[in-house]
Amino acid sequence: ALGGTACVVTGQPFDTAKVKMQTFPEMYKGIVDCFMKTYKQVGFRGFYKGTTPALVANIAENSVLFMCYGFCQQIVRRIVGVDRKTKLSDLQNAAAGSFASAFATLVLCPTELVKCRLQAMHEMQLSGKIIQGHNTVWSVVKGVLQKDGPLGFYRGLSSTLLREVPGYFFFFGGYELSRTFFASGRSKDELGPIPLLLSGGFGGSCLWIAVYPVDCVKSRIQVLSMAGKQTGFMGTFVTVVRTEGEYA
Repeated sequence: ALGGTACVVTGQPFDTAKVKMQTFPEMYKGIVDCFMKTYKQVGFRGFYKGTTPALVANIAENSVLFMCYGFCQQIVRRIVGVDRKTKLSDLQNAAAGSFASAFATLVLCPTELVKCRLQAMHEMQLSGKIIQGHNTVWSVVKGVLQKDGPLGFYRGLSSTLLREVPGYFFFFGGYELSRTFFASGRSKDELGPIPLLLSGGFGGSCLWIAVYPVDCVKSRIQVLSMAGKQTGFMGTFVTVVRTEGEYA
């Protein structure tokens, strides 16, 4: 929970720019242009749109993820047929993290949908896709319930799963590999905070390099579905590649 809070406090402005650029690439030339235009249009508070659902999302995701990580490690031990106290390999830990992320997706998808819609609300109005936007968490939640019912919060669930499951394989794999590197034959449990910090950063880099295209599709589905029916994962993916190329 503390880790999730730290992620939001430090990363929310960059996440906001990411969602805006993923959903409306024609509006921004790059991250600097996005930052400048956001500041001119809505001020500094524009960078922290969706902070409340982002906090809920990250706290819920990290809490469920790391709670289930230990549980999934035991499942992996059973599958490979080793004792419950046996240390798993880096690859086996990566598999356990991937399994755990499937549980985390169930609490992440609804909160991420609200967050992404708040972050891109200004662009939705500028593009004419919606006439009047929602400026608060409750107004977005109420709009989803009125339009699509409770299941509306699970728009983009398949793309969220496609991001999280392989993504956390690479995250935990990268994290454990990095810890093994820093341990240099010692127990990984003896590592101090700096090696753990660098290992977490390396794991996060592995995750985003692997799944960024899927995240781009997820953002578009969750934001653009606010204006009406949006195609699913494959339809949105094919549209992006056809109209903007694979490096969009």
